[in-house]
Amino acid sequence: MTQRFTTRSWLLPALLGSGAALGASALYAVSKARGAEQRHPPIGSFLTVDGVRLHYVERGQGEPLVLIHGNGTMIQDFLVSGIVDELAKRYRVIIIDRPGYGYSERPRALWTPRAHATLFQKALQQLGVSQAVVLGHSWGTLVAVALALQAPQLVRGLVLASGYYYPTLRADVILFSPPAIPVLGDAMRYTISPVISRLILPGLIKAMFAPASEPDRFDREFPKELMLRPSQLRASAEDAAMMTPVTIELQEHYRELKLPVVIVTGADDQIADVGRQSERLHGEIVNSEFIVVPGMGHMIHHLAPEQVVRAVELASKHARAAAA
Repeated sequence: MTQRFTTRSWLLPALLGSGAALGASALYAVSKARGAEQRHPPIGSFLTVDGVRLHYVERGQGEPLVLIHGNGTMIQDFLVSGIVDELAKRYRVIIIDRPGYGYSERPRALWTPRAHATLFQKALQQLGVSQAVVLGHSWGTLVAVALALQAPQLVRGLVLASGYYYPTLRADVILFSPPAIPVLGDAMRYTISPVISRLILPGLIKAMFAPASEPDRFDREFPKELMLRPSQLRASAEDAAMMTPVTIELQEHYRELKLPVVIVTGADDQIADVGRQSERLHGEIVNSEFIVVPGMGHMIHHLAPEQVVRAVELASKHARAAAA
């Protein structure tokens, strides 16, 4: 009887204390997210596709060029890199925040690369784009490939930068996937996930640029706070969890790509193994071109922007030749 009373005497206060702590964490996460959005408001325009509100930016005039960002980032990743300023001199550059990133919505759904591709195809139709060269970086390469497979009449050429194309065992998938779990993940991303992500973010950024250093411009101008919002943490977790399964399906179709493809990567990429990913894809796609930049890591558009611009120009040149 005494033991039961003693247990009850500490259990209720412990539960109440835990609930209060979680509630405070949730309020903190919401407050930080709102503050981040006030400091970094939308920089582009909006359109709605199949009920999904998408945030996008356009720069320049000329042949349409679509840029698709990777996991965890957003439109500003390309803007801060400097490649948009250069490419906008010759192309109509269109960058869309993928669902759940930046200021694009992400309804509950299975957001595979093919689902992204369907949404992007309709978005580009709304923007009056009938043909375009498409550049994808990292996770965005999967969307770019899916778009080329589903809409070959739309995609004139592909530029695939620092991509992941074939299934492998990845520790980061296990580490970053829990916030994607329904209910449990929702609780995590409003409580402990923002705090943990804030602590590990510097190390993640270092790994993305390694062996090179993080550029000063990225450190100054990229809105890192937006990456830590609960909504974007969910998108990142879902994409991480999806990474291996979707490549199992997509790898069966790479040989179907008959359009010009230029693959560009850093030779020392520590996120996506060059030999097992980009080099293997180059061997599988007939007439693809392969640009490897020595000493550079995953964020190739920041570290070697001139090589990425060159890759776009090659894809565009080959596409014009194929159409002639």
